[in-house]
Parts: sequence; structure tokens; C-alpha cells
Amino acid sequence: MGGVTITATAATAPTTSAAAADRRTSSAGEIADELCAVVCDSLRRRDQREKARRYVRGLLSTPGRKSFRNMAGDIGGTASEQSLHHFVTGSTWAWQPVRAALAGCLEAAAGPPPAWVAQPMAIPRSGAHSVGVEHRFDPHRERMFRGQQAFGTWFTSAGVVTPVGWELLLPGSSYEESAVGAVLATVRRAGGAAARPVVLDIRGIGTRPTMNRFAEAGVPVVARVAAGVGAGAGNRFLVRDAAVPGFGGGERGPAEILRSVKALGAPVEWTDAGGAARSSWAVGVRVMMPDPAVARRRELLLVGEWGAGAGGPAAELVGMWVTDLVRMPVGAVVRLTKGGLRVEAVAGASGRTVGLRDYSGRGLGGWHRHVTLASVAHAAVALAGLERDPRA
Repeated sequence: MGGVTITATAATAPTTSAAAADRRTSSAGEIADELCAVVCDSLRRRDQREKARRYVRGLLSTPGRKSFRNMAGDIGGTASEQSLHHFVTGSTWAWQPVRAALAGCLEAAAGPPPAWVAQPMAIPRSGAHSVGVEHRFDPHRERMFRGQQAFGTWFTSAGVVTPVGWELLLPGSSYEESAVGAVLATVRRAGGAAARPVVLDIRGIGTRPTMNRFAEAGVPVVARVAAGVGAGAGNRFLVRDAAVPGFGGGERGPAEILRSVKALGAPVEWTDAGGAARSSWAVGVRVMMPDPAVARRRELLLVGEWGAGAGGPAAELVGMWVTDLVRMPVGAVVRLTKGGLRVEAVAGASGRTVGLRDYSGRGLGGWHRHVTLASVAHAAVALAGLERDPRA
């Protein structure tokens, strides 16, 4: 932390005082300055570090869309617009060390996260000149849209939810490879935190190649599997538990397996993104993904979740996950997956506040530098306790 102490206030009780809210708003800027002093240390020149700090401050203070022009008008005039534009789009400073340092700062300030959460972020955009824009299907929301598809890796401790890593899906690239590569790169750069599990809250991402990639990297994973069409929908499993239906019956789809053991499940208590107590009906069964390579065949836990009502499961299977955390209780796995709900609740409001979706330039490097500094701004908002309360 380089001698800088950053205090998280997000876990404190909600404030009801306007004066207290004003103090916390001011504290976000102060925390941003402290964060920049640490995470931007890899930038070689002092003027670059100062520009990074001003850019983050501009993201926090500029109302509306965080364009170079709007931020320049807020923090320094027309001459500053050219300077900000060049710093993000034309400079060559590396964003990876900044992200790694940000993850370290967050862990020191807010405590270690129980899991990383990887989630897609669709960025609708009508123009044809921004990097990565095309007409595509968003499997997370199951609809077509025109724009950019990004993948964020989020730090999710008890009191802080904020992104620390990003990848942008480029035309012609693999959806699954982009998502998996992004999160593995993030946890590797995070050093000691790399052994913590990753929740891949990306619909249909739990395929055999994905599970193999995480196993080879030594990173535990909880990944969504799909029941319908699209990525991961063709997954087939072998039931490995001789005590449950389907053992020895050959390969079966995940939904078929889970529905056959639904009666063996139990209620699971968890807390939603707004802090309310919820309950689900969940069941887990040990399975194996068939693999031509015998050395890669290993036992996994397939977990299904139903809504709970009147003491029993609802009819609809609301979620299916596969994990290599085979010794973890089913309830604990379900609670880990709820990190995705926290990310989704935060990403909409505070993501707009700091301009995570606002970069519209043509260069991939410029996009990465923008979302990196926007992530620093987002972290300052989170540490100051200013993330929008989903219950509001």
C-alpha cells in the first residue's frame, strides 16, 4: 500500500443525514486521490500520474456522459480536452499493473473477497466507429443488441463490490475464450488471491474447455451451465453418485439430471443484493464431464436451484451451476453464486456514475485505459460507501 491507508466505509450502516452524505461524497474524491497515489505508481512520469488522478477526479465529478469534452469542461477547459484525449487514446502506459495494484489496495482496505465474480456487460452503441461494435446476441439477457460486449471481473467483499479487470469481445473472437481469458488474467495478476474461487456468472459458460482451463490454472470455479440453445447447451454429464437416479445410465443433460434428484434437495437461506433474507431450494449431485483425455476426467458438483415457496421447491429451475469445489456444501455454493446479483445491482447505477460504458473511441488500448481508470473511480465510490442501495 506504499504507506497509504485507505479506509472502507461501505459496510457501515446506511446514513440518513444529508450532511453525512455530503461528507461521503467529498470522501470519494479524497479516496480517489489516495488510490491513484498507489495504483498509478507504475506510470513512469509524474505528469502521467497527475493526468491519471485528474481523469479519475473528472469521472467522479462530471455529470452525465463522461466524454473527454465534458470532463475537460469540468476540470480544466478546452486545452485539457486534448490532453485527456491523448493520455487515454494516444499514450502507451500499461493498464495491467494499475489493475493489479487496485486489486491489492481493495484487499488491504476491505478484506479478502470470498470469490471473484465474472460477469458480462453489454454496452449498446449505435455508431459503427467505436472499437468492438457489432450486432450480437447477449446470452446473459437472452436478446440481440448492437454495441460492445465487455467482460468484467469484480472484487466482491462483504462491504465493497467493484471491478478490477476487463476484456472486450472483438468481432471474430470467441465469446467464451474472451470471458475465460479475462478473468484468469485478472486473478493471476492479483497474486496471492488467485486461489480464491471464480464465479462465472455468464450464462452457458460452464463447458468442458472452460472447466479444463481453470483446472490447469489451479483456480477453483463455479460456472453457469445452460439448458437451452447457445454456448454450453450441449454439455452432457455422467452421474457419479451411485445413490441417485441416473447412475450408470450414460450421458445426460444437466436439467434432466437435476430434475431427477430435485426431491433430494433442501432449502438454502441467502441474502439478496438489497440485504433481504431469501430462500431457495437447491440440490447437488456429483457428476463427470466426459473427456477424450482420461487425465482430464474428474469429479464435479452439479448444482440446481429452484425458487422456494410454502416449504418446498417451485416448479421452475432458476439456475444451474457446475463447480470443482466438490467438498463445498450445496448451500455454500448457492450463496457464492449470489455475488452475481450484487454485481448486477451495482453495475447499473454506480457503473453509470463513473462512466464505465462511456468510452466511444476506435482504439482497443484507449478503451482499456478508460475502463481501468473508471474502475479506480468506481473503487473510490465503493470504498466511500456511495454505491446506490438496490433497495432505494
